[in-house]
Amino acid sequence: MSNKQEELICELCGRDVRSLSRHHLVPREEGGRYGATAELCQPCHSTVHLTFSNKELAVLYNTIPALKGAEPLQKYLKWVQNKRVERISNRRGKRG
Repeated sequence: MSNKQEELICELCGRDVRSLSRHHLVPREEGGRYGATAELCQPCHSTVHLTFSNKELAVLYNTIPALKGAEPLQKYLKWVQNKRVERISNRRGKRG
């Protein structure tokens, strides 16, 4: 039996991780403050926001199935699937 209190699974990559962050499926800036959310690991959460603008997330990628099927994320999702990485370093720049 494992010593883990609970299993934390990222809704995007499906990995068992130590911590999750809340991702607003429609970004707060686009009116999604009280809308649906998903629990993502930090690498997935950062990658989603680096890959898409808030407008793209609100209109095109506002569900987990849409994100999982997004062509720009396929290479990343394939890469991260079997990694043990908990954090990735990146600089989140403002997108227009």
